[in-house]
Amino acid sequence: RWQKVLYERQPFPDNYVDQRFLEELRKNVHARRYRYGAVVFQSGAVVQQLCSVCIFVVTWWYMDAGVLSPQGLFGAALASSLLGYVLFDAVDGGAGRQESGRARWADLKSTLVFAAFTYGFSPVLKTLTESISTDTIYAMSALMLLGHLIFFDYGANAAIVSSTLSLNMAIFASVCLASRLPRSLHAFVMVTFAMQIFALWPMLQKKLKAQTPRCYVGVTVLFALAALVGLATVSSVGAVLFASLLLAISCLCPYCLIRLQLLKDNIHGPWDEAEIKEDLSRFLM
Repeated sequence: RWQKVLYERQPFPDNYVDQRFLEELRKNVHARRYRYGAVVFQSGAVVQQLCSVCIFVVTWWYMDAGVLSPQGLFGAALASSLLGYVLFDAVDGGAGRQESGRARWADLKSTLVFAAFTYGFSPVLKTLTESISTDTIYAMSALMLLGHLIFFDYGANAAIVSSTLSLNMAIFASVCLASRLPRSLHAFVMVTFAMQIFALWPMLQKKLKAQTPRCYVGVTVLFALAALVGLATVSSVGAVLFASLLLAISCLCPYCLIRLQLLKDNIHGPWDEAEIKEDLSRFLM
């Protein structure tokens, strides 16, 4: 009788298999089963980041058109930052701050240093791209914001994820757009607002998502509505297209993912590569 061993001579060719070969066939051993509600919940990270980019661009358009003053934007951003700072500590009762060991004075000092540094260099930011055409600035900003969305950390363990690169591309885009605003104060407020919405806001999102999922869902819906309302004041067609994109990402794409999971047909069996499951560390001592 044929045996699946290599250390004995048998009267069979090397590629011989008997009728028991397919008895060890297994299908979709490592396939994941998704629930529609869970996938929709996870898609909130993509929706929020798209809305962040939308709100940033709409805010820049308001300032460039003279509809929004830099003082008004700075005051609103400061108030929202203080509210978010308090909410960030209140969500977990300050447990995260105690683990990190970072004091509030250190946060205040970092904020003041950044604000002073950005304000001091705002005239440089304003004149940084004077020799570059406006069309090139817009094209570079669009590419940088697209790269920010591509490399952003949505919670997936993938090689393409790079939080540092994503943030740098967003800040680069904000500097390019800020250089086309009327005054240096506009550039300072725009870059500061970019840091708040691209660096600080995602941190609060992750905290809410981990600690209070229901609150996270509510914030996502309100944030999406704010982005749609702001975009509708600029372009009604753009608002309709953007709303269609959000619905496709949050509702249609999860449905397609779950439906496609049913079509998976991965097979596993004795033809797979051998896996050493025994602990061999004792042989390496």
